[in-house]
Amino acid sequence: MEILRAIILGVVQGIGEFLPISSSGHLVIVGDLLTNVFKMGGEQSQSQLLLENVVLHLGTLLSILIVFRREIWKLRRQPRVCLNIVIASIPAGILGILFKDYFEVIFAKPWIAGLCLFGTAAMLVVGQRLERSEYPYEDLPPLRALAIGLFQAVALLPGISRSGSTISGGLLNGLQRASAGAFSFLMAIPVIGGAALLEFKDVFEGKLEIQNPVPLAVGAVTSFVVGWIALQWLVKLIAQGKLHWFAYYCAAVGTLTVVWQLFQEVSAVSAVAG
Repeated sequence: MEILRAIILGVVQGIGEFLPISSSGHLVIVGDLLTNVFKMGGEQSQSQLLLENVVLHLGTLLSILIVFRREIWKLRRQPRVCLNIVIASIPAGILGILFKDYFEVIFAKPWIAGLCLFGTAAMLVVGQRLERSEYPYEDLPPLRALAIGLFQAVALLPGISRSGSTISGGLLNGLQRASAGAFSFLMAIPVIGGAALLEFKDVFEGKLEIQNPVPLAVGAVTSFVVGWIALQWLVKLIAQGKLHWFAYYCAAVGTLTVVWQLFQEVSAVSAVAG
């Protein structure tokens, strides 16, 4: 059951990390369904859930490194782009370090992910409608890189899509469509890598125990394969200006999640009262 759970979550992560529908939000929602409704994988602590989330993100990080290998190789001769990636990573890095314990708590609350999905839907619609398409990411001014980084920082919340928010932020700050997508995933590399280092630091220091590494490995491999396919598809959709498709999906899933959580609360209150 743990292996099956890992495969399901790997598919969710691979699709959700690149399609602008929030992988973290879907991992929280689907993970809660698998644990509490379908009884798959047993009860897990908030730290274990976050570790699972980080490992799945490492699988999709590898797919970014492969799909954008040419752009990554060019960075050795693009100091300005490298600087902008660093600048754009600062807001999420600071928030991730300062509020790590807080994010561990909210990753166990599906209703928060449901509400935040409405935020993703709004950003996708606004970003596409107000896109300015002025320049490629190689010419992005540092202050606008920082502004895009703020969008990425907001995506630390489950339900706010990292790709959706940063691509929308790029479009609002003048990036051309293809460049908004490329810069979004280039700036994901240090953020995902940094989050993994923070989490594995707790493992190395003995603060967090990996109970069973096999499901984690299976989930990471699954997220890599599915993510590789999803990322190549998303690049085409960005160029075609079809991000608003995913806004409808996010709003629908957000609504269903909030209704489901309210139903659970009502059922729990009724059980106590009865």
